[in-house]
Amino acid sequence: MKSQAIRGLNTGLKKKVFVGLSGGVDSSVSAALLKKAGYDVTGVFIRTWQPDWLPCTWREERRDAMRVAAHLDIPFATLDLEKEYKRDVADYMIAEYKAGRTPNPDVMCNKSVKFGGFYDWAMAQGADYVATGHYAQVSDKNSMLMGVDSNKDQSYFLWTIRHDQLPHILFPIGHLAKPEVRKLAAKFKLPTAEKKDSQGICFIGMVDMKDFLAHYIESKEGSVLNEAGKVIGTHSGAVFLTIGERHGFTITEKGSNDEAYYVIAKDIEKNTITVGPKLTVSNSSNTSISIMQTNWMNELPILGKKYQARGRYRQTLNEVVFTEIDTKKKTAVVTFTEDSQPMASGQSLVIYDGEMCAGGGVIQ
Repeated sequence: MKSQAIRGLNTGLKKKVFVGLSGGVDSSVSAALLKKAGYDVTGVFIRTWQPDWLPCTWREERRDAMRVAAHLDIPFATLDLEKEYKRDVADYMIAEYKAGRTPNPDVMCNKSVKFGGFYDWAMAQGADYVATGHYAQVSDKNSMLMGVDSNKDQSYFLWTIRHDQLPHILFPIGHLAKPEVRKLAAKFKLPTAEKKDSQGICFIGMVDMKDFLAHYIESKEGSVLNEAGKVIGTHSGAVFLTIGERHGFTITEKGSNDEAYYVIAKDIEKNTITVGPKLTVSNSSNTSISIMQTNWMNELPILGKKYQARGRYRQTLNEVVFTEIDTKKKTAVVTFTEDSQPMASGQSLVIYDGEMCAGGGVIQ
């Protein structure tokens, strides 16, 4: 399928596009490509919430975004979505962890900030499109596709985009591999060409998730159990751990084979986790998983048809079929037809039909 990155040029009119400039190389190259293609480009830095106990980094990132806009000679604006981020991403994330679930802040950031507040603001300003530096694609038929670079594909984080938004979204680098993006950054002589990729929580930056949560959730030592229920170690709080995790707890009684242990269950009320070797944490075939808050970008999934799904970023795709779909309640039940990796409550289960991202839901 053809990428949507050049859509609109055949009309001979300069289409107005607002591109989210984060201060990183991916969004910088996106803006450069859009301008080269003939769009009327405006760079927008989205200001979000940062906790007062972290070093303030947004001003530095905004400065880099401004330098890119100046270099490309495009208008620049700052959009303050601090309240939206605090309410819909940070507070939501903390509440979900307290409840024993594992939310995905990047998914919520895309839903409420980039393709929520930013998208709505841009459309109100008369934009034809909004663009971001995500590694994903939108086809001419308005379907979400995986990014060409399988190591960077970010379609997993974009499953909440609505069908009516797709005609107005551009992903200018989705058809490129990361090394190509770096080369283009150097070719365009962008100020961010040598800048390292950002890591950490969406928009907040370089902070470990457990360190972040520890400021809002009290740590409490609990027991690590083996599959027989025997205490074999300790941890600092079941709420900080997720299914499939192999770090964050201490094993004090090791077996003779010293296998790696993974979290396979947790009890928030008792503050215990159960661990086992890797082979015990896989979902077997015929395992059914319920999802809620579903969103389908195109047609409704077909009952009984084979799809692919992943419950974590970069997780191996596994074959599934839908056995129940409730459009009013926005729920569905999928059954795995093959063994899969562990799925955590609160994470996103994203559904694919070949290279197309069909949508998804939150694991119950």
